[in-house]
Amino acid sequence: VDAGHEPIVYEARDVLGGKVSAWQDEDGDWIETGLHIFFGAYPNMMNLFAELNIEDRLQWKRHQMIFAMQELPGEFTTFDFLEGVPAPLNFALAILLNQQMLTMPEKLQTAPPLLPMLVEGQKFIDQQDDMSVLEFMEKYGMPDRINEEVFVAMAKALDFIDPDKLSMTVVLTAMNRFLNETDGLQMAFLDGNQPDRLCAPMKEHIEQRGGKVLLNSPMDKFVLNEDRTIKHILMRDGSIVEADEYISAVPCDIMKRIMPKEWANDPFFRQIDELEGIPVINIHMWFDRKLLNVDHLCFSRSPLLSVYADMSTTCKEYKDDDRSMLSLVFAPCSPLAG
Repeated sequence: VDAGHEPIVYEARDVLGGKVSAWQDEDGDWIETGLHIFFGAYPNMMNLFAELNIEDRLQWKRHQMIFAMQELPGEFTTFDFLEGVPAPLNFALAILLNQQMLTMPEKLQTAPPLLPMLVEGQKFIDQQDDMSVLEFMEKYGMPDRINEEVFVAMAKALDFIDPDKLSMTVVLTAMNRFLNETDGLQMAFLDGNQPDRLCAPMKEHIEQRGGKVLLNSPMDKFVLNEDRTIKHILMRDGSIVEADEYISAVPCDIMKRIMPKEWANDPFFRQIDELEGIPVINIHMWFDRKLLNVDHLCFSRSPLLSVYADMSTTCKEYKDDDRSMLSLVFAPCSPLAG
């Protein structure tokens, strides 16, 4: 809309947000599709919040990363990023000051393989795409415990997949961004449910400028011209949608189902065959008492549980001093990905 277009957004379901959507159950509790946080290293997202004038809805947490100690249930350890120390020194110092996850020899072994990422940048990062995280570690002689202590948590948080199946390019791209931005790893929670606190302002912004956002509007199929370009979209209710440009914002597995067979041999669309969605389960657990908790996201470093948080502490709308509501992300929930 800001560029002068008149977009019409069709949402198949009755709630806004797609993968960041949420529903209220009959008791009035919000059920979120995932545990969503925002990093300082998300410039486009930060710009969106600023443009919508809802920056105050981000609840920024202390600049640290919190890891559960698997061998010591109920205990945590942290990477603390000191205020006033610029990147990438703050990241290096946070790791060096932690005495519980890696030994000093392991830290010294870990640093040299990552230096080319800082010196050569994206060129080096892209060259690692054919290697998994574990293959990269083996090639550069990184200690095995760096996988258990750090990379398992990173892989599951970034892509919901285990390190032996994740391209090292994904991890290096994230690390490079975080390492080069002083506040890149600082995290924020939205202060409430996503449909009301984030999606509704986006919808209002679009509609105030001549666009439309329609719920309960599933499509049936693309109807093509003879040259395989889109003639129109047939909606499930039988109506026809014609536009100058068409954008599909759907997961790859859904795109595979709705993609016309005429596009199957096109080199561009054939790449979709190589993509596969990773099943993830988000579980909410309500307790009638307050659990020992931290006001932050926690990385579990376990084979199945990815990250979790007590939303009654981290999120303003769900705040409760007497009871806890845990949001837990289990991934990957597929034998192919884990």
